[in-house]
Amino acid sequence: MRNDWMLDELAHAGPEHLTPDFVTGFDRKQGYPDPSEDLDLLAAHGLDHTATVLDVGAGTGQFALRAARRFGRVVAVEISPAMRAALRARAEEEGLDRLECVAAGFLSYTHEGPPADAVFSRHALHQLPDFWKALALTRLAATLRPGGLLRLRDLIYDVQPTEAEPLLDDWLRQAHPDPATGYTVEDLATHVRTEYSTFRWLLEPMLDQAGFDILDVRYEHRVFGSYLCVKR
Repeated sequence: MRNDWMLDELAHAGPEHLTPDFVTGFDRKQGYPDPSEDLDLLAAHGLDHTATVLDVGAGTGQFALRAARRFGRVVAVEISPAMRAALRARAEEEGLDRLECVAAGFLSYTHEGPPADAVFSRHALHQLPDFWKALALTRLAATLRPGGLLRLRDLIYDVQPTEAEPLLDDWLRQAHPDPATGYTVEDLATHVRTEYSTFRWLLEPMLDQAGFDILDVRYEHRVFGSYLCVKR
């Protein structure tokens, strides 16, 4: 999509994600998330060395780098130049020449070649307001073959509006004290105030409208949602 009304995804990427100094410590701040569960889940649903997998909002490549060792084609889609530079450097260090790294986002990625078998996205969709989330999910569905999988992890509020304030207060009380190794009260408050995490009861109809059926959904602390969906 190329229109005057199109959202500038780079402007919505979160300013810290565009800063090389922040990106250097990003994995440590994230707690070095292990993608093994996600990779094993995709494999359990039939993906093998012939599969094409997209990682949208790939960041520094925690998932994409491991996925490139298991699947046939892996495309890391990332809007931040600093994140892409870090990902490419790691791929070169690990000898993963066939990992594709594309400068794009949910709304600007154009898929080439046969439809993908799976899309993975972790903690990226919340950068978009809800109107754009719906368009993004529809575009992700268009990249997939029928029966293709969407593995979505994100910060999503599993509450009704009347419960939001106590839930968020409790979440902030569990914040990490050290900004170098976790997300502090200030970090979490900034997320709530300036980013676009949505309600579960709004996200799930978006998935349905985009053409996905939910196979499995799990929530941690009513804030972190993990979805496995299949394209109808």
